[in-house]
Amino acid sequence: MWIILVIIVLIILSSIKQIDEYERGVKFTTGKFSKMMEPGWRLVLPIFQSFKKVDIRTKAVDVPEQEAITKDNVSVKINAVLYYKVFDASKAILAVENFRYAVSQLAQTTMRNAVGAVSLDELLGEREKISGEICKVIDEATDPWGIKVENVELKDISLPEEMKRVIAKAAEAEREKAAVITKAQGEVEASQNLAKAAEIMATTPGALHLRTLSTLNDISSDQSNTIVFAVPIEVLRAFENNDITKVIKK
Repeated sequence: MWIILVIIVLIILSSIKQIDEYERGVKFTTGKFSKMMEPGWRLVLPIFQSFKKVDIRTKAVDVPEQEAITKDNVSVKINAVLYYKVFDASKAILAVENFRYAVSQLAQTTMRNAVGAVSLDELLGEREKISGEICKVIDEATDPWGIKVENVELKDISLPEEMKRVIAKAAEAEREKAAVITKAQGEVEASQNLAKAAEIMATTPGALHLRTLSTLNDISSDQSNTIVFAVPIEVLRAFENNDITKVIKK
């Protein structure tokens, strides 16, 4: 009698299963899905019943580096990280054999297809947009599995060495082009200002005389050079009533 009671107690104790807060249990009775098991202690009868735990926390999965060819026939290597979580544990167990492996394989295939649909410039310049498109495709495909794909981030895009050199040369050419354009714009602005100054000096009486005197004053401060300056006759006439020799010495 005591032996039977001990056996019953042992069976009951072995039948108690713990489901943690971040888990859900999928319960089977005689091989058929019977119910979802919420967190806590749950009773699972040996032989007749079984269960599987499913972690419903968000998971980060590294998508292995994939070699793909862009729309403009450039070979690249690209990897990514995928964030997903299970929102329906029963579907994750019943609808697919190994949902972790299935999600990883689907991400690799989708990533190669997405790279093949864009050019290299689009891949490098619109990384966030392409990541969003990959995420949308994977999320729609995994929805029947009870899986929600939250985000996909493209990590590294590796280019062949010859393509890196081509891009570097193109970037250098663009910088040189911008420098030439900036210099040309500066020269145009300078010539316009010079033309305006010449026009003002030509139409304003005495402006040329003042400019000449200003130039004389600037060059006279440097004693290391000998400068021969042809003074216009108009300037000399301005000093008809003064001592011209004193003015020149100054």
